[in-house]
Amino acid sequence: MKADKTIGSAHPKWFGLALQALVVLSRKSDIYPSAAIADCLNTEATQLRRVLAKLSGGQIIETREGRDGGYRLKRPPETITLAEVYIALKVGEPLCSGMLETIGIQDSELSMESAFVDIANEIEQNTIETLKQYTIAQLAERTISCSNS
Repeated sequence: MKADKTIGSAHPKWFGLALQALVVLSRKSDIYPSAAIADCLNTEATQLRRVLAKLSGGQIIETREGRDGGYRLKRPPETITLAEVYIALKVGEPLCSGMLETIGIQDSELSMESAFVDIANEIEQNTIETLKQYTIAQLAERTISCSNS
């Protein structure tokens, strides 16, 4: 599927990739290059840099350009919630977009659309509230470090 190359909005897989990259960065105090992070995650560096650019724009990581460039967390991992990552990535389209495309009931089309939007908004809010309960540090504690560390 070519959707990974989406430029305007993040691909749904980016959230998992972002979380893993942030766990790797949480274990590093210095600037860490994208190629090393990509190697650790067994992913393509170009795709990872797209994800890291979104995280940089969301003020979650710092970026240093150039030969000695790379990335590092902007704040301690204990202060970065998974909700912040999710919001910074703006993962995919809202659930209601797909639901709205399925509306086929003609007589109550407007009320069906309104119901779908309300439900999708509630799901999105619940997702964010759940993700607020977890930090990158907590996720890092539950995982094994990369053997290339």
